[in-house]
Amino acid sequence: MSKPAITLWSDANFFSPYVMSVYVALQEKGLPFTLKTVDLNNGEHLQPTWQGYALTRRVPVLEIEGFELSESSAIAEYLEDRFAPPQWERIYPLDLQKRARARQIQAWLRSDLMPIREERPTDVVFAGAKKGPLSEAGKASVAKLFETAGNLLAHGKPNLFGEWCIADSDLALMINRLALQGDEVPEPLAEYAAFQWQRASVQRFIALSAKRSG
Repeated sequence: MSKPAITLWSDANFFSPYVMSVYVALQEKGLPFTLKTVDLNNGEHLQPTWQGYALTRRVPVLEIEGFELSESSAIAEYLEDRFAPPQWERIYPLDLQKRARARQIQAWLRSDLMPIREERPTDVVFAGAKKGPLSEAGKASVAKLFETAGNLLAHGKPNLFGEWCIADSDLALMINRLALQGDEVPEPLAEYAAFQWQRASVQRFIALSAKRSG
C-alpha cells in the first residue's frame, strides 16, 4: 500500500493541543511522517524563512505531496477522507450522526471555554506547571465543560461513541487541563480522561514534550 511523504510541523515545545490532535490522528492511521518544529516563542513562524504554511502562520501544518493544510480539525477530516477506512484505520465514527457529533465536539473545544485555555494552559498538561486559583470566569467555564462532558459520557462507556475517535483525545486533553493541575474534577470525567491518556498514540506525543521539557 503506497504511503506518500508526509510532514507535520509542530511548536518546538510540543505544547500545542492541536498539534497533539493531528499527531494522534496520524499515529492512529498508521501513517509514517516526518516531524518538524518551529519556535513560536521566538517568532520563527513569522519569519519569511519558515517553510511552513504562509497563509495562517500557525501550527499544526500538514504537508503532503505539495499540499499544505493548517487547522487541526480540518487536517483530521482530510486525513479521514484521503486515507479512508477500511484500508486505513478510522479516526471518526462510521455512523453519520455520531461522526457529525464528534466534529461538533471538536469545533466546540476549539471555539469555547477560553477561560480554561487561558488559566490552565497546556504547560500544565505537558510540563507539570502549576497555576493559581481559577477566576470566576474560569469557574463558569469549568461548570460548562463538566455539564456538557457529563451529558456526552452519561452512557458510562470509556469512549464517546463506543469505539475510540479523535474527539476522545481532544476532550480528554481539555479535562486534563484541570485534572493534572489538581483541580476538582468529577470522578467519571477524571477516569475517562485518564483512560484516554493511556492510549499509545497519546503517550508517544507526551514523550516528545517530556523529552523537550527535560
